[in-house]
Amino acid sequence: MIKHFFENAYIQGKWQRNVLLTIDPDGRIARIEKDSAAGTANKHTGLLIPGMANVHSHAFQRAMAGLGEIAGAADDSFWSWRRVMYDFLAKISPEDLEAIADQLYLEMLKAGFTSVGEFHYLHHQQDGQPYIDRLEMSKRLISSARKTGINLTLLPVLYSYSGFGAQDVDESQRRFVNSTEDYLSMVISLEELTATNDQVLIGMAPHSLRGVQEAQLTELQNTLGAEMPIHIHIAEQIKEVSDSVHWSGQRPVEWLLDHADVDRRWSLIHATHINDAELLGIANSGATVGLCPITEANLGDGLFPVNRFMEAGGHWGIGSDSNVRISLAEESRTLEYGQRLTQQKRTLISNRGESNGQGLFDCALFGGNRSINPADKQGLEEGAPANMVVLDFEHSVFAGKDPVFAFDSWIFAGDNNCVKDVFVGGTQVIKDGGHDMENVITERFKTVMKRLADNL
Repeated sequence: MIKHFFENAYIQGKWQRNVLLTIDPDGRIARIEKDSAAGTANKHTGLLIPGMANVHSHAFQRAMAGLGEIAGAADDSFWSWRRVMYDFLAKISPEDLEAIADQLYLEMLKAGFTSVGEFHYLHHQQDGQPYIDRLEMSKRLISSARKTGINLTLLPVLYSYSGFGAQDVDESQRRFVNSTEDYLSMVISLEELTATNDQVLIGMAPHSLRGVQEAQLTELQNTLGAEMPIHIHIAEQIKEVSDSVHWSGQRPVEWLLDHADVDRRWSLIHATHINDAELLGIANSGATVGLCPITEANLGDGLFPVNRFMEAGGHWGIGSDSNVRISLAEESRTLEYGQRLTQQKRTLISNRGESNGQGLFDCALFGGNRSINPADKQGLEEGAPANMVVLDFEHSVFAGKDPVFAFDSWIFAGDNNCVKDVFVGGTQVIKDGGHDMENVITERFKTVMKRLADNL
């Protein structure tokens, strides 16, 4: 057993003083003692908070950050950005992907994320042929998680078509495509590979209603585990909504709720453009909405109606999607500021009289954890994995403030430099803002980026 003592800790929605945590050999919280003496425990002066789950990531896109901002045509949008992304990913090798994911997962840890849901669709070689080992690219991501220490929910993606109504894929999408049979084989093999690895969980991800057919959705749910997380892109763009209506007579979320058994295992990523009936349908289903505020702003997607969704009892988590910027604080801030700009009001996420930053954090924590690991305990409670973040109480944004202002100070006035230490499963992976392998990881990433950027 390992003991840690914190002068200030955020336990189950409240700040507590002099908290002693006992971590068992499996990396779980065995005991929480409040108003305790430190004794011989490891002493920490920072602010202890639970580790956060990042619900949605495309690791390889971190290498694109800053390379997709050349002004395009007057109708430049997600769809034109996607063409640039396709050109870029055509050049990425397995070794490149691992180097990029190493850097990305390192940055996520330093930002306060302790888990990530990796929506992984870059399966095949540049010519679309499978690697000799069909799990090659998946294994690279698993290696990156092991190397950096982050928890990984790997969500291999089924992508069979390029548009509603089973439209054929084009050459730029050939690295993604699997038959249902090959996909199911891949997921089952990944489950077997990671069966004894507590750091990695396997889920499933039908890419979108553009990318799969109804029969495939049904087969996935009937064949794979009953507790397995299910993630899907949906209703991110207005064009997607209009195409869905043209194809089926229904909006994407409307169609999904009518044709699939959507429940708490599901995460609907983006769901930006929904009507009131769809909003209530998602909330009543128990599904989580995965919001990626920085990416959604970068791509000009639009704003999800988060306030109305919460009023309906809905749950949401935060992801970083295209990984153009890795910052838990900034994702939260962008979400809140988007609502303020459209509603011309302030402090919109929390209940009246409560800390807005704390409200943002609590909602993202609950929704994020249930999105990528719905069967396990989460947060700082006995029996839960010891996924913990220590904020640097000596940072200038906290100067002179009571801990009750910690989340507001970090989210609205701070940045990643506020994160001092990070523990995943009881193991310290970030110490004083750094990682043991940081120099090696970053130098390798720079080498890969120079070659990729030179070849654009």
